[in-house]
Amino acid sequence: MLDIYVANEVKAAPTLFIFGDSTFDVGTNNFINSTAKANVPYYGIDFPYSVATGRFSNGLNTADQIAKQFGYQRSPPPFLALEKFQNGFKQNILRGVNFASAGSGILSQTGQKQWQEVVFFGKQVQQFAQVRGNITQILGAAKADSFISKAVFLISTGSNDIFDFANNNTEFHVGVEEYLSILQLTYFSHLKNLYELGARKFGILSVAPIGCCPAVTSGNGGNCVKPLNDFAIVFHRAIQALLQKLSSGFEDFEFSLANTFEMTSDLLKSPSTFGLKDTQSACCGLGKFNGEGPCLKSLNANLCKNRDDFLFWDWFHPTEKASELAAVTLFTGGKEFVSPKNFGQLAC
Repeated sequence: MLDIYVANEVKAAPTLFIFGDSTFDVGTNNFINSTAKANVPYYGIDFPYSVATGRFSNGLNTADQIAKQFGYQRSPPPFLALEKFQNGFKQNILRGVNFASAGSGILSQTGQKQWQEVVFFGKQVQQFAQVRGNITQILGAAKADSFISKAVFLISTGSNDIFDFANNNTEFHVGVEEYLSILQLTYFSHLKNLYELGARKFGILSVAPIGCCPAVTSGNGGNCVKPLNDFAIVFHRAIQALLQKLSSGFEDFEFSLANTFEMTSDLLKSPSTFGLKDTQSACCGLGKFNGEGPCLKSLNANLCKNRDDFLFWDWFHPTEKASELAAVTLFTGGKEFVSPKNFGQLAC
């Protein structure tokens, strides 16, 4: 069954094409042989009818919350769901598609060892190429070009590449700087491919302070792990540099880059300002800070009552409330958080 994805009548919402990892996945991994899945309780406990749809959240995730800011009820459905339920495929793709896959990354090998099958960023771009071909068939070449150029391409990836390197760096045989360079070049290639397929407006999230998530801090006395956070900071600079290169070298290339690290750091420094009470423990999980195991009812995971008080839903991911706070900042925030323009300005 496909999610409802309806634009409000108040304004003309841009079509959304969404790429990335578990921050944006709305059910892609339900259709592949992956162990990175969120289609079981307690995931989705605050989603309509408490359905576990595959979102790594208690309710709506970050992709949904951004889509709401653009005027939709939630994210467009996963490409693999649309492909499976072919009835209405061509009509549905004109309303947007979500390609994001939990556990995936910029590099094709990212997540494969830990999660078995994931849809890596390059493959997501290939799936969009298939969608692009269908849109050309429906609208004709000229109208399809115009349609795609007005769409917003949302991307959130990189965290899993950093985690993979940190956890398996002896297998990579490269240092941090060389690995960062590989990520940057590969990311550049994926964005260039999207541009060549007609994409012009890019809303990009960099990496949050992943060294502060409960999965990490639970093994470090409740403290953030600085090397992971330092990597996230230099990753943001690398993405900023490649986006500037693309915007200066490719006509009509527009972007908004969210400094997710700074946005989350603000929440961590002053949670009460944002109505949060706990930024250390996960609402749902196992062990210390609920960060030693997943949020699975089948494992008798701990579950908090006041989900809106927490920054973290599970050991890696934000609550519906935290995702909403992030989406509002992405859409309306100043240049300290989103530059050179925010997502609201990008859509204009």
